[in-house]
Amino acid sequence: MRKLLLWVSLLILTAAGFSGYWMFFSPQAPPQPVSYHIYPGESLSQVAEDLETAGVLRSAFALKLLARLHDQSGQIHVGSYRFRDAVTPRQILGRLVNGDVEKATLTIPEGFNLEQIIERIAHNGFGDAEKLQRLAKDRSFIKSLNISADSLEGYLFPETYLFTPGIDETSLFTMMVKQLQRKLSPELLKKAKKLNLDSHRLLTLASIIEKETGDAEEMPLISSVFHNRLRKGIQLQTDPTVIYGIKNFSGNLTRKHLKTPTPYNTYIIRALPPGPIASPGLSALQAAAAPAETKYFYFVSRGDGSHQFSATLKEHNRAVRKYQLNRH
Repeated sequence: MRKLLLWVSLLILTAAGFSGYWMFFSPQAPPQPVSYHIYPGESLSQVAEDLETAGVLRSAFALKLLARLHDQSGQIHVGSYRFRDAVTPRQILGRLVNGDVEKATLTIPEGFNLEQIIERIAHNGFGDAEKLQRLAKDRSFIKSLNISADSLEGYLFPETYLFTPGIDETSLFTMMVKQLQRKLSPELLKKAKKLNLDSHRLLTLASIIEKETGDAEEMPLISSVFHNRLRKGIQLQTDPTVIYGIKNFSGNLTRKHLKTPTPYNTYIIRALPPGPIASPGLSALQAAAAPAETKYFYFVSRGDGSHQFSATLKEHNRAVRKYQLNRH
């Protein structure tokens, strides 16, 4: 009789052990990838039940017990989670507590202007275009970001952003502006100040450099031309600023455009335009604050993405004939 009881006890203990291992330590993979969103106020108990129903967990009880044992029931993070691989209840709890939420991706290329950025955000479903337009010119919002400007043109740093799906327009713009402010280091601003550039003028010049060339190695040379011209009070004569000042630009820049006065027509004004014309990247910002030391006052496109630089008008005209007028 004793032997029978012993065998029965051993069988019960073995079954309990296998059952415990099956519930707590055996990884489970859902039959298909599962996207699950935790909303504010949801309890871990409800989350556990939902994950069991979805096939992510074998047992909701295991997750709830582990959370209670580690005093983590109230520490789960809201957001969207994606479950695809085989995981244990402990690993699931770790993800929920660490906030390992699914991330959305948004890439803003260097040189995009405000309209293009808003269009891309809206196209990717991360915001409403009309709300973004209003927000980008909301004086109180702009001021709250420590920006002294009429709009966010140039202040939305071009980069690939990762963020939680569901982010609102205000948070998205704030994140992009703060990234720019991190790039505008004290050292960079100090260099700019020596060249009579505050942060707004620095962004303005950097945005023009960004639109003139995508070659980071040429940017300091482009910058030197503009700085040399600014010191001499010579018009910058840069087409991208003129184009920016034309409403509904058709794509064909004419002589009439170059002679039409606008705040952005640098063929007429002898200074920087009133603000940025696009969002400059870090290389353009650095070039604006640290131009190459040259005697160049002119440059012309060679037609291959690079530019020919000249110190005199005579040299420049010769370069124009070579690279522009005589091209076939």
